[in-house]
Amino acid sequence: MKLPYKSRNPNAGVLNYEITGSAIILEFKDAKYRYVYDATTLGPEHVAVMIQLARAGEGLSTYVNQHVRERYAKKLPLRSHEQ
Repeated sequence: MKLPYKSRNPNAGVLNYEITGSAIILEFKDAKYRYVYDATTLGPEHVAVMIQLARAGEGLSTYVNQHVRERYAKKLPLRSHEQ
């Protein structure tokens, strides 16, 4: 289930997230894709931290930029009604 990222920072890059098993799917503002970050690609430690930050609504964009960047497992296109 997709959830809104509830950051107090209006400039946060993450818009929505979804937790699925050992992965987190992120939708960034102004993006045409959702990005899947999974334990196989990143390791379970990174995914666990990302899930914790997503639930807290704080620091997720910074963590992605500093630690995982483009090491996502795959990109999923947004459905047209989600854009």
